[in-house]
Amino acid sequence: MRTLLFSRTEACLERTGVWGILLGDPRHAQQQGFAMRCLFCKSNSSTSRSLEHIIPESLGNHTQTLPPGVVCDKCNNYFAREVEKPFLETEAIRLLRFHQVIPNKRGRVAPLAGVIMPGFPARVHLHKELQYAPSIETSFEALEHVLRQRSGMLIMPAESDLPDGLVVSRFLAKVALEAMAQRLVDYPEGIEYLADEPQLDLMRNHARKGEISSWPYYSRRIYNTNATWQMDNATDPQVIHESDILLTDWNEWFFVLAIFGLELTINYGGPDIGGYERWLAEHDNVSPLYWGKNAQPTSL
Repeated sequence: MRTLLFSRTEACLERTGVWGILLGDPRHAQQQGFAMRCLFCKSNSSTSRSLEHIIPESLGNHTQTLPPGVVCDKCNNYFAREVEKPFLETEAIRLLRFHQVIPNKRGRVAPLAGVIMPGFPARVHLHKELQYAPSIETSFEALEHVLRQRSGMLIMPAESDLPDGLVVSRFLAKVALEAMAQRLVDYPEGIEYLADEPQLDLMRNHARKGEISSWPYYSRRIYNTNATWQMDNATDPQVIHESDILLTDWNEWFFVLAIFGLELTINYGGPDIGGYERWLAEHDNVSPLYWGKNAQPTSL
């Protein structure tokens, strides 16, 4: 068990209401002046200019961001190169981005390898200029075979499991801390509190340096990748990503993220996921994203 004791009686929490804001209750928050410091490296970030995307733009995120300075320019560039890029290049995420037609910042969707039966290699491209219509790149021999048969079968992988290890856990650690900061972004002393909080240093350093070789996370699918949702004010929207912070009755804090229905959970306190499994067992395996205050319409 990895508990975080963000005591309600600590002076900073009494002044700023950090506890309540993190759990969605900003009623007692007050703004205070402070010198901006990076959430991760804790250096002065007052001159930083980079907008930080909590979820990468290449996963369809254009709205969930942190203003310049919450994450310094140096850490912003480092995370894009050393944490987000390896995650985006995992087989599971590459397949997801291709099949859901999620372009990168330049509007391109990476091609996907497949096989034209009985065994000719092929690559499928989605073309931005043609509204992401597909084309197939293959050998002359494959084309001759298809013409002779007057038909052909293309096989492509549909999905893959995420790997264990640092690639996913470091990505989740980075996103989890930034999700906390997003809730406090209008309360500067709250951001300062997160940067100073020693109980978050283990996760902070894991995101930055991958110091812990095995930080387990919980992964499962909570709804179909192509699920749509019946809403009162929208027409069957598809959810790309959603997240929340879960505080258990035994003071463990978990970050829960779903990407096209793939739920990923990490413990803020350290490399232990047993408390989340316990919470699921006590709540009929319902996702925290669709429990309590988060109860939502059912998928179609």
